[in-house]
Order: sequence, then C-alpha cells, then structure tokens
Amino acid sequence: MATVVERERKFSGDDGFRLPDLTGCGGVVTVSDATAADLDAVYWDTDDLRLLRSGHALRRRTGGHDAGWHLKVGAVGGARVEHQFPAGAADAGPPSELAALIRGASRGRPVAPAARIVNHRRERRLLDADGRVLAEVAEDDVRSEDLIDGVARTWHEIEVELVDGDEELLDAVAARLAGAGAREVPVSKSHRAVAGRLAGFDDGPPAGPAGPVVGYAREQRDTIVGNHAAAYQGDEDAVHDMRVAARRLRATLRTFRGLWDRRESEALRAELRWIGGELGRVRDTQVMADRLDRAVHDLPDELVLGPVPARIGERFAADLDRSTTTLRAALDADRYSDLLTRLDRLADGPTGEVDRRWVDRRIRRVVRRADDRLDAALGVDGPAGDVELHEARKKYKAARYAVEVREPAVGRPAARLVRRFKALQDLLGTHQDSVVTREVLRRHALRAFAEGENTFTYGLLHARQAEAAGHDRAAVLRARDRARRRKVRRWLRR
Repeated sequence: MATVVERERKFSGDDGFRLPDLTGCGGVVTVSDATAADLDAVYWDTDDLRLLRSGHALRRRTGGHDAGWHLKVGAVGGARVEHQFPAGAADAGPPSELAALIRGASRGRPVAPAARIVNHRRERRLLDADGRVLAEVAEDDVRSEDLIDGVARTWHEIEVELVDGDEELLDAVAARLAGAGAREVPVSKSHRAVAGRLAGFDDGPPAGPAGPVVGYAREQRDTIVGNHAAAYQGDEDAVHDMRVAARRLRATLRTFRGLWDRRESEALRAELRWIGGELGRVRDTQVMADRLDRAVHDLPDELVLGPVPARIGERFAADLDRSTTTLRAALDADRYSDLLTRLDRLADGPTGEVDRRWVDRRIRRVVRRADDRLDAALGVDGPAGDVELHEARKKYKAARYAVEVREPAVGRPAARLVRRFKALQDLLGTHQDSVVTREVLRRHALRAFAEGENTFTYGLLHARQAEAAGHDRAAVLRARDRARRRKVRRWLRR
C-alpha cells in the first residue's frame, strides 16, 4: 500500500478550450510535451452514496502509471490523502485493508459499483529552471455513466496537481486558465457522474434556531469520519482530531439536551465515551512518550544514570502497539459503525422546538458551572486539589465547545471568549499533565528499582515536574480573570 498527499484544482473548459501557455506562472520555465493515456475507473459506494457524501472517493482504475485501487479522502481543492492498493485480476471488491479504511464513511455497509468514468488524458509537466517538476497539468476528455440510473455525461476537464510547487503556483496557473475561459470546478469527477442521485439527499446547512447546534454536531461527526482512515493507520494528528471531535459531540449532547430524544442522546454519549477512550489510550501514550523523551534529553548527560531513555522508549513502544491494536479492533467493530449510523439519525433528523434565547441560556449555564467549579478547586490543596482542577478543566472544555456553536454567527466576540477559555484550559491541562507524568515516573522508578537499575534520574524528573506544577496557580488566576472580563462576555448576556 502507498499513501500520498495530493494538492490539486480542477477546471472545466468548453469544447473549444485550448490550454494557454503556462510559462511564467510561479517559476515555470518549461512545459513538457504531452503524454497520452486512456484511463478507465469504476467508482464504488454504498447505495446511499455515503462515501461521496463524506468526502471519500473509492475507485478501481486501469490504465496510467498508478493503476489499481485508490481511496481519496478530503474535499476537492484542499489537501487530499490518497491510499493506493494493487488490484487483482478479478477483484470482487476492494481489498480488506482498504475496506477497513472506509468503514467510517460507509458506516459498515457494503459497497458496490456506482459509476464508471473513462477519460482520454493528455498530461504535461511544469518545470522550473533546474528541471524540477513543479506541477502536472492533465487535460481529460471525460465520459461518465451512473451505473444505477444509467445517466451518461461528457465534459472536458483540466486538473492541476502540485508536485514540488506551492500554492502561489496553483493560484498563478488558475488565473492563467481562467483568462483562457476555464472555470474552476469544486467537485470531483465522481460527484459529477452521480450528480442526479446526490441531489436527492438533503445535506445542506440546517435551518432554524437549533441550526447552529445541529451544524456543529454534524461537523464533529464529519471530523470523526474524515479522520478514520488516518487514525486507523496510527497517525497522531488524526487520532487527536478524532478524539477531540468525540469530546465535542459528548459535550454538545449534554449542554443542549432537550433538542433530541433524551434516552437516545444519553446512549450516544456513552458510546462516544467508549470510542473516545479507545482513541485516548493511543493518544495519551503518544503524548506521554514524547513528553518524557524530551524531558530526559533536556537533562545534562551526567544526570542521566542508567538506561533511562532506552527503558522509556521500550515500554512506551509496547504500550503504543497494544493500544493501537485495540483501537483498530474497535474501529473494525459493528459497535463503531452503529454509533456513526445513530449519529446520522440524530444529526440529520428532527429536533425539538427552541429559540435562540434557549440556546444562549444553555451556553450561559455551562459557562457558569465552569466558573464555579474552578473557584471551588482553587480553594483545595494537595492531591484533592489536583483532582478538582482537572474537573474544572473538563468544565471549561464544555464551555468552550458551547461557545464555539455560536461563533459563526457572533463572530469576533465569541472567538475571543473561545481563545480565553482555551488559554485557561491549556494551563489547567499543563498542571494535569504534570500530575499524570509524576505518577508515570513513579511507576517507572519502581520497576527500575525492582530490576536493579539506578532510579536517580526518575526521581529528578519527578521533582522537576512537581516544581513546574507549583508555578501554575498564579498563571491560572490571571487567565481566569482575563476570561471573565465584562467586555469578553458582554455578547453572551444580551
């Protein structure tokens, strides 16, 4: 399997369109002669086109230099990740490794041929003065057929894909193509092939006073689905983003309870806690391994006694392998795909009748609870105080997520409060990280002692973590006061 990140833009030209001279665009000095290829691709999807509707395109293509199975994840016009698998002579469907990567988008449902796209391609390379390939420009004469409703279409398309070039080059080429009469196309060939069936699904923005809440919930669901493939492969950023989206959804279902059926929303919160926990074990191991690795390397060599770096690396590598295996099993499970299907019903279904004032009251309530919890926590010392500060941090996460719901409509005032809550949350997170790190170091020291190894370095790291935690409280107080200034919250009181 190969995985590549592609950055491309698509354009449509009329029958008489001619590719303009692209030299001078973003450092382009030479345009190569065209090479021709005939490409034949069958796109696979569920019967309700969930892959395409979730920003995925799955195809089996013959012809060209990269024939085989391809899975593209991401929106056209942005960075898209493409997973490539070899194809067999008589594949009955996508290989099992690829099927695992589409489970989030497909909701575990079977996929089948949905459209066929045949195109004659003429491809040119854009080169700089050193002969470096900056981008590839492909002209496609496209014929498509929807394999379900039989609708056929033809069009002329131009693709510009970056190789070693940058966004300025893309912009310059786009401007040159527009000057020659081309129009930028915001959708893929597969979207155009099944446009008639896609039009039958209502995937537009939700309306009404509850619209911002529902839209926010959909956004988090889509983040989970969009990061599924990369998280399955252990990508740290994808695991993090997927986990945060699950947290946001849990908080949203709690803050705005009353919009949906109470029993179902609470059941979904429990399931989101489950998948968030599986993601959390992987992410926490990744973060702690990096944190301790940096802490050890920051020490002078003479203070690192014994095989401390090796032991930390070995133990966290084993922990990460176990937690990643467990996460993949969870993402392969029917329980996970059922969770996504239930989220679809909730996010795309009806809601209770509310007005904007109800939404804002719910936001004010969760903000007030966070304020009260932090004030109480700051009055408690020792380990109990650490627990209370961690609970306050979770409350402020919920408050921040609630304010994010209104950010698109309110604009800068809400964005400012989100930033203040995040700053406060980060400080509380730093304190919690210190608490957790000290416990991890204590366990490592006990294990090293039992194995007859020197424990000095573990004790030194433990002391440094404790010292750093002692400086957090003053910063937390300052951040708390900044988050409570009247001008920051005035919009929420209206």
